[in-house]
Amino acid sequence: MAQIASMTGFARAAGTSGAVQWAWEVRSVNGRGLDVRVRVPAGFEAVGETARTALQKTLSRGQIQLSLNLTRNERAPKVRINEALLASLAQAVARVPRPEGVAPATMDGLLSVRGVVEAEEETSPEADSLNRDLTEGVVRLVADLVEARRAEGRQLEEIVSAQVARIGALTQAAEDEPSRQPEAVRARLNATVESLSQTSLDPERLHQEAVLLAAKADVREELDRLRAHGSAARDLLAAGGPIGRRLDFLAQEFGREANTLCAKAGEIGLSRIGLDLKAMVEQFREQVQNIE
Repeated sequence: MAQIASMTGFARAAGTSGAVQWAWEVRSVNGRGLDVRVRVPAGFEAVGETARTALQKTLSRGQIQLSLNLTRNERAPKVRINEALLASLAQAVARVPRPEGVAPATMDGLLSVRGVVEAEEETSPEADSLNRDLTEGVVRLVADLVEARRAEGRQLEEIVSAQVARIGALTQAAEDEPSRQPEAVRARLNATVESLSQTSLDPERLHQEAVLLAAKADVREELDRLRAHGSAARDLLAAGGPIGRRLDFLAQEFGREANTLCAKAGEIGLSRIGLDLKAMVEQFREQVQNIE
C-alpha cells in the first residue's frame, strides 16, 4: 500500500564547504497543483534548477518555497614568520658598525621589515566542490521533506478514516430512524391525505398528490449513495498514494447527499441526523484539503 502524504512540511539541510556555510530550507503548503519556487544567490542558478527538478520529480501537489543561504566565514589569517629572512637580517645588523646616536636593532623592528611576517589566507573551496556539496544537500533535503509530509499524512489518515466511519454511522442512524419505518411513513401519509381530502381535489388528483409526497419524503437513494461514497473513500484510503483530489471530489458528493437528506427530512429526528451529517462532511472536506 502506498503511503498517504500531507502537502504541508518543512525540511532543512546545512553544511560547510571550506570557508562557506550553506543551508537549504524548503517549506511546503497546500496547493491545487505543484508550484515550486526557488530563491538562490546570484551565480547559483544551476544548482537551484537541479533542486527544482528533484522536487518536481518527487512531489505531485503543493506550493513549495525553496531557498539557499550562503555565509562566508571571516576568519583571522594565519601568521607565518620567515625565520630565514629574520636570521639573515639579524646577522647583517650585527656585522654593520652602529653609528653613534643610533639605537641597536630590536626584535620588533626586525619583525616590521617587509617579508619577515606573512599572513597566510585560507583558500576558498573550488566552485565544483561547493556545487557538489550543495547538490548532495538537495538529496537530503528532498528526502527529509518527503518524510515530513508522510509523517503528517499518517496522522491525517487516522483522522479522515475516523470521519468516514462517523459518516457511515450517521448514515446507518438515518436508516434506522423511527420516522422512516413503514408504520410511521404510513401514518404521516394518511394524515396528509386526510388533510388534502378536505380540499376540492378529485380522488384521482388526491392519489397523485399522495404519491408525489411519498416520493419526495423518501431518502432511500440518498442513503444508498452515501454508503457508496463511504465505500469509495475507504478504498482510496486503503490504496494510499496521491488521493487528495479524489477525496475532495467525494467530499463534494457527501455534501450534496447530506443537503438533500436534510431538505427531505420531514421529522425532527431525521433532520438532526442530517445536520450532524453535514457538519461531519464539512470536517472531512477540510482535512482532505491537506492530502497530496
